[in-house]
Amino acid sequence: MFQELGLDPKLLKAIEELGFTEPTTIQEKAIPVLLSGTKDLIGLAQTGTGKTAAFGLPLLQLVESKDKHPQALIICPTRELCMQIVNDIEKYKKYTTSVNVLAVYGGTSISMQIRDIRRGIHIIVATPGRLIDLIERKAINLEKIKYVVLDEADEMLNMGFQEDIEFILQNTPERDSTWLFSATMPPEIRQVSKRYMQQPVEITVGKKNTANINIDHQYCVTSAQHRYETLKRLIDFNPGMYGIIFTRTKLDAQEVSEKLTREGYDIEALHGDLTQGQRNKVMGEFREKSLQLLIATDVAARGIDVQGITHVINYELPDDVEVYTHRSGRTGRAGKTGICMSIVHTREVGRIRQIERMIQVNFHKLEIPSGKDVCRKQFYYFMDKLLQADISHGDYETYLPMLQEKFADVSKEEVLKRVAAMEFDRFLKYYENAEDLNPRERTREDRRTATTSRGDRPGDRKRDTRGRDFGGDGNYTRLFINLGTKDGFYKASFLQFILDLSDLSKSSLGRIDMKEMNSWIEVESKAAKQMIESIDGKKYKGRKIRMNEADSVRR
Repeated sequence: MFQELGLDPKLLKAIEELGFTEPTTIQEKAIPVLLSGTKDLIGLAQTGTGKTAAFGLPLLQLVESKDKHPQALIICPTRELCMQIVNDIEKYKKYTTSVNVLAVYGGTSISMQIRDIRRGIHIIVATPGRLIDLIERKAINLEKIKYVVLDEADEMLNMGFQEDIEFILQNTPERDSTWLFSATMPPEIRQVSKRYMQQPVEITVGKKNTANINIDHQYCVTSAQHRYETLKRLIDFNPGMYGIIFTRTKLDAQEVSEKLTREGYDIEALHGDLTQGQRNKVMGEFREKSLQLLIATDVAARGIDVQGITHVINYELPDDVEVYTHRSGRTGRAGKTGICMSIVHTREVGRIRQIERMIQVNFHKLEIPSGKDVCRKQFYYFMDKLLQADISHGDYETYLPMLQEKFADVSKEEVLKRVAAMEFDRFLKYYENAEDLNPRERTREDRRTATTSRGDRPGDRKRDTRGRDFGGDGNYTRLFINLGTKDGFYKASFLQFILDLSDLSKSSLGRIDMKEMNSWIEVESKAAKQMIESIDGKKYKGRKIRMNEADSVRR
């Protein structure tokens, strides 16, 4: 019970009115520790487990309302999460009105935020970039900050904010305690904790780096050319789905979104090309459930906190297991159950086994539904909706005699058939001759034929005299770039990075050869100039990117 955690009666009254009766595990373990105000804490728990209340309630109790200066600082990765935290804390402080909370993030007027700070703020919730702007303008004084909270710490490090976080911690020399909350514990977080925290209390809800136990992890295997059709079939087979689809690149997100929109699905894409106004509009529609589906890249989806998501679909598996954990954590929140589906190529099944070992859960293999399965599922879903339709508000009794007269010579069975036909004609026609998308086991003869035919195709990639791959038409240019694995890239994230910068499609790229300090990229010769002009001279984590033709490097 919350009453046993030592919280102020005003806070208890507010959370009781919100319908909170029993604390979550992270709240039960963290709140008594944090109320002391002098102990550093590391809280490892998945998103959606109630972390905001775990640190928000103690902060509201600890700050001195009579002191009109910032006393507590909450740092989080994105403006969406920043706004969500402030909204939650505003609800908790319903009867603690003397404590003022402010959200500080980019994309809005900094002068208005400075004016609000000068009026007297006790708790500041900020993204790293905007907070550093305020520090450098001397518009905020952090010397009297007593409590620092790092929320979604692993996300902030993934986004390249480590130096910013350390700069902020260096500018809060008088803090009494630091509270770090994270879903996973990569080595970088451990380093930050050792450098800036004193003997922190560590609380782990579940096992480290494990997935939420309320999520059912599923996967289905298909061929590369059937990936989109498989996605569509999974959506159609789950008609009540309210979910997020993850792609590796913004180009994939946009292309899949446009295809599904043309086919009548309520979906929007979330990616880096959207303005903040467009992003807010999309997120508003998704939260209101005007959109059934959101398709997003990992970068664009950071900080999204939407309740009630039933499904997460990995259109492609991420290379990083921690990214998988964050994706799946968008569903199964606040004690509810959820489903995370992954569409994998036949050669990627080994990656599923690897993720199973890392997050310590079993994945369930699904057969891709047949066309008849989809129609049957949609049919039952529609009939359930028909039976549950609310007819109490309309004046339907007025029209009943006319309906009875109109359908006097039509049997009940025929009426039902006609209703079903109006609703399902499109589905039935589309799936009438739908093919089986589940890859079948190939015989030895199939494999021999496939090998022969692959060798005969004129567009196949071959080997040159130096043993390098190149396009069958010899139309590829090899480029050098001074970024590699040491910069924190995996091949998939590197691919997304260069495609986002250059606005090229994945089909224009050939082989990518990554080393520790630099990489080589094959790109269609006609697109090489565009890629160089888009990337050469840009900056990554403060370092100037150099890109040019590989031959010019050797010269």
